Amino acid sequence: MTERKRGQTKAYQNTGFLNSKDARALRILSEYLEPKSRFDHHRVDDTIVFMGSARIKSREDAEEMARKAKTGGKDSERAQMAVKMSVYYEAARELATRLTKWSKELDHEERRFVVCTGGGPGIMEAANRGAAEAQGMNVGLTISIPIEEFDNRYVTRELAFHFHYFFMRKFWFAYLAKAVIVFPGGYGTLDELFELLTLVQTRKMSKPMPIVLFGTEYWREVIDFDALARHGTIDAKDIELMHRTDSVDDAYDWIVRQLVEKALGQPGATL
Repeated sequence: MTERKRGQTKAYQNTGFLNSKDARALRILSEYLEPKSRFDHHRVDDTIVFMGSARIKSREDAEEMARKAKTGGKDSERAQMAVKMSVYYEAARELATRLTKWSKELDHEERRFVVCTGGGPGIMEAANRGAAEAQGMNVGLTISIPIEEFDNRYVTRELAFHFHYFFMRKFWFAYLAKAVIVFPGGYGTLDELFELLTLVQTRKMSKPMPIVLFGTEYWREVIDFDALARHGTIDAKDIELMHRTDSVDDAYDWIVRQLVEKALGQPGATL
């Protein structure tokens, strides 16, 4: 009787191995190499990163929420706050549109200063939406977490990424970025902001990194940077690592000026 030949599986096709703890290094490496190959293919040299809450609604959605809310209850309070916070969605949308129009005029071969977000709803959707409305390619770096499904249809399909590892996702935020705009946000936004500030403060990031904090009232209430300096846990000059504003015009002018002076002649990803 002829013995049946046992089926053989190549190591790189062995899903059991690839999903095991022994192959973790390969999974981490793939979250570097696969995005890099796509960025190279589409000639994306560098990015402007928008960060902010996934919970902030567009003006239209917030006003609809307010219309449906019962007057005087918690639903009404939440709806009123949603309407107030929607100003940041609209600001991110407008700023992304203006920066995309400006960047498209710079180079017809390479794609400079491409809008990049975490690919989710809220402020992220607003920035991707603004870039898409300016007919610009834009990036979405989503992460696999146990939350409700969302649809950010404004991210350019070829530049929509999905990560397992937070640290690899944050690597791509920092590696390609030539400017960062931080809108009001929660734990995730604060985590991303403070990691960037730490890299700049400790000079682990050698490239210039213009950082805008958009929403002075929010940031003044949420983080007392002056208190950090007063208690001696940061230097007073560390507060100057950020430009604070409530104005789309001011944010746009400041970012463009910084990029022209410090990044325009230095394309490519660097830390």
